[in-house]
Amino acid sequence: MVHQYVLNGFHIVVDTCSGAVHVVDEVAYDIIALFENDTEEDITRKILSKYAGRPDVTEAEVRQCVADVRALKESGRLFTEDRFAPIAGTLKERSGDVVKALCLHVAHTCNLNCSYCFASQGKYHGERALMSFEVGKQALDFLIASSGERHNLEVDFFGGEPLMNFGVVKQLVAYAREREKECGKHFRFTLTTNGMLIDDDVIDFANRECDNVVLSLDGRKEIHDALRVDYAGRGSYDTVVPKFQRLVEKRGGKRYYMRGTFTHLNPDFTKDLFHMADLGFTELSMEPVVCAPGDPAALTPEDIEIVKEQYEILAAWMLRRKKEGRPITFYHYMLDLKNGPCVYKRLSGCGSGTEYMAVTPWGDLYPCHQFVGEEKYRMGNVWEGVTNTALREEFRACNVYAREECRECWARLYCSGGCAANALHATGSIRGVYRAGCELFKKRIECAIMMQAAEQLGEENETADR
Repeated sequence: MVHQYVLNGFHIVVDTCSGAVHVVDEVAYDIIALFENDTEEDITRKILSKYAGRPDVTEAEVRQCVADVRALKESGRLFTEDRFAPIAGTLKERSGDVVKALCLHVAHTCNLNCSYCFASQGKYHGERALMSFEVGKQALDFLIASSGERHNLEVDFFGGEPLMNFGVVKQLVAYAREREKECGKHFRFTLTTNGMLIDDDVIDFANRECDNVVLSLDGRKEIHDALRVDYAGRGSYDTVVPKFQRLVEKRGGKRYYMRGTFTHLNPDFTKDLFHMADLGFTELSMEPVVCAPGDPAALTPEDIEIVKEQYEILAAWMLRRKKEGRPITFYHYMLDLKNGPCVYKRLSGCGSGTEYMAVTPWGDLYPCHQFVGEEKYRMGNVWEGVTNTALREEFRACNVYAREECRECWARLYCSGGCAANALHATGSIRGVYRAGCELFKKRIECAIMMQAAEQLGEENETADR
């Protein structure tokens, strides 16, 4: 299977199963589109007819291009057969019951009252609560005991707002550092925060102990303050932006992300990313809102089309900035075409419910943070481990080929079937397809591939000029 598209002046052909990407001229592009269903004679006739006014398109050149396409197919770089479907169901089985990452919900409460919050302002449809050190300590012990031979373990301090339980966060990090020495493990911590409680103590701690910090900012002041408000209805922009800038400056501008959410209010979200860049932030992420279809914040079909255009605008803007020596990183455009994810990750996805789990303040285990509070998806607890083994097996069997609609999708080995939680909330099944998310993902991948092609061709042209 191949996927063909034209973006920013580039004619791009993606070979799904080999991962090969070809940037070609328009004639080769049309020949590839005809190659699987037409004979060489038919292809030659159709191409010569279409380009009859082009003296540079001769029969000899068309036939040579057909031969080149045939050679690419024979070498496994075009129209490659799918070798992955037969092994998709067995890869997760080989990993056993190893857990490598936990999302610790240290605070089911929040000091903001964001209207679009999927976590119900941190309560996750339940009671407000803070995780005790004892529960968190047991969670870390569970992770160590369940991690098998893995050396690096991931822990995300999440909420609600985790800094409302900052004392326990510090205790847990100190405990983990003690345990890693004796167990031969290494903990990598992430802190996700709305920024309201950031002070010098938090900054020093985060920059010393956290491999990554995720900072919630929705962009322009009018957009951020419309939705990210406190319980008195006051916007939080003026409070958090100076704190974020200070943290990032002291962090050396690395290993952080500004994490925004765009909604029906701002499908033109590139303006918010441009604003973040103007504030001095270069590591950016912007996610579509997760909410019920009838919610005022929900993206409409018209919004989806606007967002897809915005992704193209963003890609072109990022290319210009990089050429000017002012690059930014956009999380969803991070794509390594040469040394990307292994086959296991391409087929299996994020590992929710198997390698990755969320822990509530009471120590209950869920497949990920977006399932927390849904009793049907409670997997067990940090004392007894996974007791709902049938649920774990359901997630273990959930791979890109377990989704009927994904099997013939050109982007399946980039998205791995998408987010199980979004699929559940959209269709009622973790094997469903969240269509809006699917559309947006494919557009992001198209943009990311185009950017890599533009940069590669630019480097080649510079080398030739020298």
